[in-house]
Amino acid sequence: MIGEDDLQAFIDDRLDASRRAAVEAHLDAHPEIRERVTAERRQRAMLRGQLAAKFAEPIPARLRIANIRAARRGIWGSGNWTGQVRLAAAALVIFVVGAAGGWFANGLAPASSPVAPTTSVAQGATAAYRTFVVEVAHPVEVSAAQEAHLLQWLSKRLGRPLAAPDLSHFGYRLMGGRLLPAGDAAAAQLMYDDASGRRLTVYVRAASGTETAFRFQQEGDAATFAWIDRGFGFAVTGMASRDELLPIAEAVYHGLAGKS
Repeated sequence: MIGEDDLQAFIDDRLDASRRAAVEAHLDAHPEIRERVTAERRQRAMLRGQLAAKFAEPIPARLRIANIRAARRGIWGSGNWTGQVRLAAAALVIFVVGAAGGWFANGLAPASSPVAPTTSVAQGATAAYRTFVVEVAHPVEVSAAQEAHLLQWLSKRLGRPLAAPDLSHFGYRLMGGRLLPAGDAAAAQLMYDDASGRRLTVYVRAASGTETAFRFQQEGDAATFAWIDRGFGFAVTGMASRDELLPIAEAVYHGLAGKS
C-alpha cells in the first residue's frame, strides 16, 4: 500500500529502487495523484534553486573553526587578563556587527532600523507560504470541506470576522487553512490551488498602522502584495508575476473589505 509518507519520500528522492518502482506504478494507476506529486516536485525544485546560491557560498573566514581556535589561543594564551577581556569584548562586538550586517543577516535590516508594518506583514506571509506550500500530507490544518468551521474558528482567534475570498475567476479553489503564531497574537493562512497544483495563500493578522496602499515584495519566485486596513494586515502570496498577482490581491481586498 502506498501512503502519504511514500509520496513525500518520492518527492524528496529518498526511496530505494524497489520502493520507487512501486510508487511509480501507483502514480500510473492514479493520474490525479501523479499530477499533484508532479506539482510538488516542481515547487521543491524551484525552492532548492532559490537557495542554491546561498548554500554554495563559502563559510566566512571569521566563522571557520580553525580561525576561531587560533583567535582563542591568541587571546587566552597571553596570561594578560586585562588584555584578554578587552580583546574578547572587541571580538564580540566585531562578531555581532559583522553578523548583523553581513553573512548571517544577508538581505535583512539591522535590528535598530524600523520596519514598515506592511513589510512585517509581507515577511510573515512569505515565511508562512514557504513553510506550508511544499507540504503534501498536511498543507492545511482544516480542509475546505469544513469551511464554515474553519472560518468561525479563525475569526474567533483573530478577533474579526473572516471570509474566504472567491478566487475561482482566477482558477483557484480553496484548499483550507490554518492558525499561525504572530508574535503575541495569532495569524490566519488560507491556502488555494489551481488545476495545475500551483498554490496561493491569503494571510491575515493584527497590525498597527494606516497604510492601505498595496506594498509589493518579491523573494525569488514568491511574490507578495501586503496592505493594512483598520488594524489588520493582509497579504496575498504566490509564485506569480506582479501583474498576475495584482488583480488577485485586489479581489481579496474587496472580498475582505466588508468583513472588517
